[in-house]
Amino acid sequence: MRQWLALFLACLACGFSSAHAGTDESRLRGKALDQRVEQLMRAAHVPGLALALVEHGQVTYLHAYGERDTANHQPLTVDTVMYAASITKAAFSYAVMTLVDEHRLALDKPITNLLPKPLPDYAKYADLAGDERWRSITLRMLLAHTAGFPNFRFFTSAGYDPKGKLTIAFDPGARFAYSGEGINLLQFALEEGTRVDVGELMQRQLFDRFGMTRTGMTWRDAFADNLAVNYDEAGKPLEHKHRESVRAAGSMDTTPHDYAQLLAGMVRGDGLSAGAHADWLRPVIRIHSAQQFPTLDTATTSDNDDIALSYASGVAVYRSPQGPAWFKTGHDDGTNNLVLCLQASQDCVMIMSNSSHAEGIYRYLLDITLGATCYPWFWDNDIPYDHPEWSSSEARGMPHPPCADLPFPR
Repeated sequence: MRQWLALFLACLACGFSSAHAGTDESRLRGKALDQRVEQLMRAAHVPGLALALVEHGQVTYLHAYGERDTANHQPLTVDTVMYAASITKAAFSYAVMTLVDEHRLALDKPITNLLPKPLPDYAKYADLAGDERWRSITLRMLLAHTAGFPNFRFFTSAGYDPKGKLTIAFDPGARFAYSGEGINLLQFALEEGTRVDVGELMQRQLFDRFGMTRTGMTWRDAFADNLAVNYDEAGKPLEHKHRESVRAAGSMDTTPHDYAQLLAGMVRGDGLSAGAHADWLRPVIRIHSAQQFPTLDTATTSDNDDIALSYASGVAVYRSPQGPAWFKTGHDDGTNNLVLCLQASQDCVMIMSNSSHAEGIYRYLLDITLGATCYPWFWDNDIPYDHPEWSSSEARGMPHPPCADLPFPR
């Protein structure tokens, strides 16, 4: 306990003041950046990683490090196909905003306005019969993860249950609880109620617009010639899933080159009116949960109050020392991805990896590329690789101010 208290007091003493210090001098570029990235990868046992920098809305640096296949020593490249995981959700939400901009959708209207029949009348959502709260769920609630659903129905309060039933855990709109289930419901409502094909929507509004030629919401055989092998926490290789159906919550295959172009377009607001872009980034719900997962956990914290951590209509938003910031992470077995943008300067970083260990170096990579960001790493459970003690259950009850200094590991 004394160790945690000492750390907290040190954070209060120096963390936020140093976080507000200048930024340009702390940003590495060129060979110095590459050396630091490779140093972190070795220390954290990350086999492959791609890094993109967006400055003033333009991709200025795109580089791949390490290997996409360690057994055959095949290098990761910027054109290697990688699993996007949940950074798919950020892209999907942006595509949805194009429909809002065209007045084809109203985010604050309930999904009952879209569906031709009551939601529980569909077999996939029959579990909701008898709970009329589904009628108050809006499209914005689904994008902002406030509909009351678990992440997926098989993640029940009692643990994992492959036959788990879908339930509404709290009144829609009352609090934040990350939910892929909610994103998939939004996809269902679009396809069932408006006949919008989400795969075609993503292709037309994003992939074609930004030249994402090696990106798809389902598997293509052409991806196989340069494909990343994913590696779990034990370094075990995992087979790449060949997804045959579009899932807005996370079925995207993409490359570092392609997603970097998309990220630059999103921070610029390409394809959206200024009003729609601002609405996409407008805070919807303040976040007080101690950590993002488990999603229905009721533990709260004030750690992120100073940065006003919130969720908008598709991405997390907060106040950084450099102005409004937004981010989205993507986690799956053998996959860790992060995109974070400083909206005022239109500076961003994109990290894509084929390793479950990469989240352990997020905070350090952000520091050396964007300077002080006050990224809420503990809330997202991106525990620095050199501080494994912060992943313990006891640590969840300790303060973790996101603006605290973390000395670069030696």
